[in-house]
Amino acid sequence: MIICQDLTKVYGMGAVQVKALAGVSVKIRKGEFVGIMGPSGSGKSTLLHMFGLLDRPTSGSILIDGVDVGALDEGARTQFRLRRLGYVFQDYALVPELTAKENVYLPSMARGMAAQECTLVCSEILTLVGLGDRIHHLPGEMSGGEQQRVAIARALVNRPTLLLADEPCANLDSRNSRIILDLFQKLNRDLHQTIVMVSHEEWHMQYFDRIISMKDGLIEKEERRSEDGERHGTPPGAEGE
Repeated sequence: MIICQDLTKVYGMGAVQVKALAGVSVKIRKGEFVGIMGPSGSGKSTLLHMFGLLDRPTSGSILIDGVDVGALDEGARTQFRLRRLGYVFQDYALVPELTAKENVYLPSMARGMAAQECTLVCSEILTLVGLGDRIHHLPGEMSGGEQQRVAIARALVNRPTLLLADEPCANLDSRNSRIILDLFQKLNRDLHQTIVMVSHEEWHMQYFDRIISMKDGLIEKEERRSEDGERHGTPPGAEGE
């Protein structure tokens, strides 16, 4: 599903060159729930931004569903993001003046979906994430956990090939974090939704099928969780071969 080869990303800061990615090769298979972990500055969010076409690598290639996304122009990248990718951010990124349903509308409206279909689909997806009774509430009338579930519904409304989550529990307490992770796990298992999530919390590991650990812009190790909950290491880049 995702094949990255020798990704590098160098940011120029005056005369200083900062290498956020130093040659990352990784494969992610359809239906996996993958956690990207590592200390601050390890490159985990940069890698997620590459998967989400939110930034371009300095060098290297990325194939998503067989499409060389690095070869797409800006218009094609925008359409690819809109139609195939879903995003969940740590700060929810909801429009405060819009209700839950109206926030979920936005990606569907951008795709040109008819208003009647939008209403039906948005109601269904909000019910799926446990907010069927909060459809007409504003973000300010909801808890942080509920707002994040609205953000997840918005990310799912266009039935994305890939769901990307960047520290989605960073602003939540442990109870609401577990609600969000349980929801991700349910989406992954019941709908076979492919999910890639950045996290720094060790207890989140129990939810992931595979853990990619990063350090200094490189993949330090990869671990796969077996049916019995044990984790087994694999060489970096070996998954999906």
